[in-house]
Amino acid sequence: MDKLQKIGVPLAAIVAFLALWEFIVWANGWPNYVMASPSDLPAAYARFWEMFLVMGWQTLWRTIAGLLIAVVVGLLLGMVMGFSKIARDALYPLLVGFNAIPKATLVPVLALLFIGQHDFNTVLMAFLISFFPIAVSVGIGLSTLEPEYRDILRALGASKVTIFRKIALPKTLPEFFGALKVSVTLAFIGTNLVEIVSPHGRGLGALFKSGETNGDYPLMFAVLIALAFLGIVLYYAVVALERIFAGWAERPAS
Repeated sequence: MDKLQKIGVPLAAIVAFLALWEFIVWANGWPNYVMASPSDLPAAYARFWEMFLVMGWQTLWRTIAGLLIAVVVGLLLGMVMGFSKIARDALYPLLVGFNAIPKATLVPVLALLFIGQHDFNTVLMAFLISFFPIAVSVGIGLSTLEPEYRDILRALGASKVTIFRKIALPKTLPEFFGALKVSVTLAFIGTNLVEIVSPHGRGLGALFKSGETNGDYPLMFAVLIALAFLGIVLYYAVVALERIFAGWAERPAS
């Protein structure tokens, strides 16, 4: 029953959203060159299914690559900030300032710095936009580690590596996976920023730009739904990993 609820409730919410979308378009009498409706999308998928497969894969692998780099760098930065107050005081302003910069303004800069390196630019933007939540959450998790645990383990002769592996890392996992869920969506945003702002004919962003250029609104909305689908798939992949590695932190529903 619990599994059925976990699957059925999200599906019901998606169906309700699509039905509401369809109703709003119908009630306002909008043609599909003004606002596409869900019933317009199957034709777009049938017509461009090959491009959706190819460009969807291009967007997905570059997003995952950027996200993996963000995980590694975010963990390292979080560990440095979590274990060193000096590093925390020095890095927080820099990270906050960098994160406050609109990432769309960085796309032309990257395009000029790395001319022709489209895959690299896309992966780099996915990384730049998604590492911040991971670094901050891990840093906060480690900095709030109870000092009594560290003092006891040090008295027993445990090294810093052992303290991190036995106490700090498990304690930080819930915060890490919470941040990773946010970073998943941010990574997709970074990927598509490059694909749309600095078009190079690859990825779902390029397909969206093509639909915009040709005034094909059903194609544009079909791309948006495809992006949402990929984001949901990657989000639930993170949820599955969270249940494997940090399932102990999940509280049973009351």
